Amino acid sequence: MSDPPRSPKEARRLERLKHGSRAARDVRPRPPAPRRVQRPQPVLGSVAASTSDEPAIVLSKRAVDRLAEGHVWIYRSDVAAPSMLGGGAVVRLTDERGWFAGKAFYGSTSQIAVRMLTQEDEPIDEEFFARRLAQAIALREIVRPDPARRSAARLVHGEADLLPGLIVDRYADCLTLQTLIEATDARRNLFADLLQRLLAPRAIVERNDVRVRAHEGLEQRKGMLRGADPGPVEFLEGEVKLAADLLSGQKTGAFLDQAENRLEAGRYARGRALDCFTYGGAFALQLARRAAQVIAVDVSEQAAAQGREAAARNGAHNVEFKVANAFDLLRAESEAGERYDTIVLDPPAFAKTKASIDAALRGYKEINLRAFHLLSPGGVLVTNSCSFHVDEAMFERTVLQAASDAGRSVQVIERRGAAKDHPTLLGVPETRYLKCLILRAL
Repeated sequence: MSDPPRSPKEARRLERLKHGSRAARDVRPRPPAPRRVQRPQPVLGSVAASTSDEPAIVLSKRAVDRLAEGHVWIYRSDVAAPSMLGGGAVVRLTDERGWFAGKAFYGSTSQIAVRMLTQEDEPIDEEFFARRLAQAIALREIVRPDPARRSAARLVHGEADLLPGLIVDRYADCLTLQTLIEATDARRNLFADLLQRLLAPRAIVERNDVRVRAHEGLEQRKGMLRGADPGPVEFLEGEVKLAADLLSGQKTGAFLDQAENRLEAGRYARGRALDCFTYGGAFALQLARRAAQVIAVDVSEQAAAQGREAAARNGAHNVEFKVANAFDLLRAESEAGERYDTIVLDPPAFAKTKASIDAALRGYKEINLRAFHLLSPGGVLVTNSCSFHVDEAMFERTVLQAASDAGRSVQVIERRGAAKDHPTLLGVPETRYLKCLILRAL
């Protein structure tokens, strides 16, 4: 005869055992966690014959699986490359059995060692790049037709157009070019020649003054590749006239990824509007077409001056540009009981690295909380994040927390991303970075 239970807890445990419920978990010790197996780096081996003489590198099984899932980047730990292989080369990819896996750009410095070009065994030559450029340009002619070249558009969006490390933007009849990795940088004159042949632009400006090139061991550089300095280039965004300094402006001259979101924000604008982190006033000028009054805020006096010039160019007399820290202004306006019918938040990337995610989320919550305090009933908030490390779910959860803390119920009118001329590549989440929520506060 077994001993009686010594406590109610023991009695419940014995009852569970009798009925078989959770018995294994109660009486059997947990098995030890499986030991992590360290995968060996792939090794060079025999490779099948090729259509050309590119050097071959071998991919690990993990890398081959990654390519099969649609990604186009392979990290250094998953490749075996010849010791003397230089950065910028086109390489032939094989798995560990020697089977062909594709052709790619090879990087000698970045942790991203392989950037996929094609899964076909085809020559990677001038004709190949001309064909890829033509394919990329054809997409823009479909999604943003502009036969008179009066607008701006991104013509090549790097990996998303299977031209990794290459960015080409068009501003009216001028182009800007970024070559962000060793392979495209070594071929920048080839790309300039091909673009000149395809589009006959008035000027091609090199904008390689970006920090990301440091990961590739490349220096920062900017200047003219073809033609003369065009000076400020005017272009249209909808009905709004804008201008970009292609040699000195932000990014390649302007923030083209937000073009469609700015037009959409203008559709919802009404009453009194507030545009925070306005930079050159592109959002503010779209709001001004429907709103009665627009307050545009930026911490930079130079940005505010550019905004005032843009407002004068468009005859927008209902826009006031203020030089202020947006965080401080939002807090002060909220505490003063101000109200707005339309608010736009378009901050710079708060999370540059994974380590800065928590601080970024606090920043996003703060500005959205203040915006919800400022919105009048039925008011519209257009809130954005361009931080890749803050994904859609994380951003939306943070905005929800801000709305909850402000005691506001919020409708989602639209969930948006970058403009259609900034396509994303299915299987490559790194090409999805811009989040835009259009919300209505009840």
